[in-house]
Amino acid sequence: MEKVKISAVSYLNTTPFIYGIENSTRLLQAVDLSKDMPAECARKLLHGEVDLGLVPVAIIPLLKESHIVSDYCIGANGEVNTVLLLSDVELNKIETIYLDYQSRTSVALCQVLCRELWKIEPEFKPAKPGFENQLNRTSAGVIIGDRTFHLGKEYAFRFDLSAEWKKLTGLPFVFAAWVANKKLDSGFIELFNSSLAYGLSHIDDAIASSNQQSISASQLKEYLTQDIQFDLDAEKRKAMKLFLSKL
Repeated sequence: MEKVKISAVSYLNTTPFIYGIENSTRLLQAVDLSKDMPAECARKLLHGEVDLGLVPVAIIPLLKESHIVSDYCIGANGEVNTVLLLSDVELNKIETIYLDYQSRTSVALCQVLCRELWKIEPEFKPAKPGFENQLNRTSAGVIIGDRTFHLGKEYAFRFDLSAEWKKLTGLPFVFAAWVANKKLDSGFIELFNSSLAYGLSHIDDAIASSNQQSISASQLKEYLTQDIQFDLDAEKRKAMKLFLSKL
């Protein structure tokens, strides 16, 4: 049987998912797994290079065919602490916002917040690697992922985009969902979801086996259990639908 090609986000927030997948012998025999930054997960799914991806939800309308195959996601209800707008000036003084090259959903979220919550009209520019430590004067930057744990520069103003979305809508936010670009076998989907559930029920083991050195094990556990929410429940589905309607 042909293997299902999967692209998963390589950030720390997927630690339980990756652990669950890599500790399911049956699933590993059925998949070809790659780990990528979110924008690359999106590109691969859009171009048919993979069959299933943990992708930024902003790309779902761009797919010719899309199927959310899991009740798990990368989401938050309030502060997420790793999806930020950083600036040295107040919102009404920001003239330029650099958009993280690793992101799709977060940059779209920032644009929605500028328009509907903050009521500002900055110029949006695509950013290049290293931009997160080079912002100055009237520029700001959308910065996501593990880099936010150890930014080399401190900024005067920090806006958590998930918290700002909740301020605007009263809802949680979904950054990424497991989406297929074609119909997958129901038996595979059941096996895939049971593997994700296994990882989420063994977070301590997932952290211990991750070999990451970005933050301490206790910091990672706090992040995975307090900042990130993994269940794609009814409220998150409602929030995702609302967000997509604003793009």
